[in-house]
Amino acid sequence: MGRAAAQAFADVIDGKAAIDLAKARAIEGATVFGRPGGWNVLVRYAGGERAVAARRARTPRLWRNLSTAADFVREELGLGRFDVDAEGHSQDSLRRRPDQSARMKSRHEAAAHDSWFRAEVETRTLEADGSDARWVSHERVMDDLAARIARLDARRS
Repeated sequence: MGRAAAQAFADVIDGKAAIDLAKARAIEGATVFGRPGGWNVLVRYAGGERAVAARRARTPRLWRNLSTAADFVREELGLGRFDVDAEGHSQDSLRRRPDQSARMKSRHEAAAHDSWFRAEVETRTLEADGSDARWVSHERVMDDLAARIARLDARRS
């Protein structure tokens, strides 16, 4: 297959149909082609070649990394030997998931904050229930707040 034909992938075959052909031992070979953003699988059978498509799709399936594309060829199609053409692969165009370490750090920080917050609530609840706790009436708090607001208004004028 020429490079132009590999780029075009005019003919596709459903992944399930490719697996069925492999079970019937009709697959003659496969090539994993590097593309911008991932890898496509091309199967050869009965004198023809077709790119493996996702279910009910008319475009070739794009595996994000070579390992998963190779797993498909080895495990699903049962081919221990196949070609790899990495010429068209471009790592730059891969859409990356957030870094696992950053995600885990964020989760640990959230868990630490949650633990701290729960401990603070427990401590303050015990203090409020203690015999030496001082309680301030709602009326006094509201009076103090009104006085503070009046002082701020006076300073603004």
